[in-house]
Amino acid sequence: MADTSSDYAIEVNDVSMIFNIASEQLNNLKEYFIKIMRHELFFKEFRALDHVSFKVRRGEVVGLVGTNGSGKSTMLKCIAGVLEPSEGSIVVRGNIAPLIELGAGFDAELTARENIYLNGSLLGYTHEFIDEHLQEIIDFAELQDFMDMPLKNYSSGMVARIAFAIATVTEPDVLIVDETLSVGDVFFQEKCEKRIKHFIDSGKVTVLFVSHSMKQVERICERAVWIEKGVQRMDGPVKEVCEAYQKQFS
Repeated sequence: MADTSSDYAIEVNDVSMIFNIASEQLNNLKEYFIKIMRHELFFKEFRALDHVSFKVRRGEVVGLVGTNGSGKSTMLKCIAGVLEPSEGSIVVRGNIAPLIELGAGFDAELTARENIYLNGSLLGYTHEFIDEHLQEIIDFAELQDFMDMPLKNYSSGMVARIAFAIATVTEPDVLIVDETLSVGDVFFQEKCEKRIKHFIDSGKVTVLFVSHSMKQVERICERAVWIEKGVQRMDGPVKEVCEAYQKQFS
């Protein structure tokens, strides 16, 4: 039986992401605007993604691999709707829990408790939903004694705990994970991985996963897509892709 579009949670169709970068370094905004007004500022095109295409079936767990600056995070941001592709199209079916740049959108002057409601609203949760799940979020983050402390006094690891607890308090249709498990102590990393594994084992959650740890990618994912310098190099079974990726360093 042929696949239909409804079989896929994510469809990335010939996507390119182009940034225009100033061809010279300017030291301040005044210098920038003077150059702009005089038509003396030139830009060069940088392709963070170059005609990338892949599809992810519902319930599938796919890893994105590549060296630093290869375009993995840009790809995730396009799928999450944070960035709009310069070319091509992306279709995502279902609600997304994006674990990208944990803590983005938080207000450092507000308390952790207030930020739970703020960040929850950005993820589409109602005030009543947060009321109902507040204690669950606090318990998972293990920061009961710090809920009424301004977030500016939190370490990056503590902020990541809260952000992860909020984003995963309910089972999403699509879970996007970008280096989330590299923050915090090893015990909390294991706790986060267990929750992600719980989603995976349900068979209902589609997971797109980025990590620099090939062991982690192989442990969690069944398939991988390798992107290098914005270009899609390989798409296939996770072990085959990870082996090919690691060979470039030997």
